[in-house]
Amino acid sequence: MDKPLDLAYFKALLDRKAAELERLLEGAEARSQSVELDQSKVGRISRMDALQQQAMNDAIRSRTKQERVRLQLALKRWHEGEYGWCAQCGEPIAPGRLEFDPAASLCISCASLGESG
Repeated sequence: MDKPLDLAYFKALLDRKAAELERLLEGAEARSQSVELDQSKVGRISRMDALQQQAMNDAIRSRTKQERVRLQLALKRWHEGEYGWCAQCGEPIAPGRLEFDPAASLCISCASLGESG
């Protein structure tokens, strides 16, 4: 790294992203309601739409929970003084990579190796 990583900046970024995810998760939880399968109340098409919407909300909720775990792990690394260092090779993670993905735990080289094989 050419200049030291601004850890306070990235801590604030992690906290902000975590708060955004919590709001998203709360919204997804509020939208996810059991689909009423009573045919006298809802037509087949409406029921299919409701089931599709529920599946999409479930997928959003699942992805948001996964991202929340990644952010929690990044915050743990920050508190342990390991934030900004590659978990695989120990080299610094480029600030641009952390700017793009503050929860990144691998440098670009190690992440590329993991994707290719």
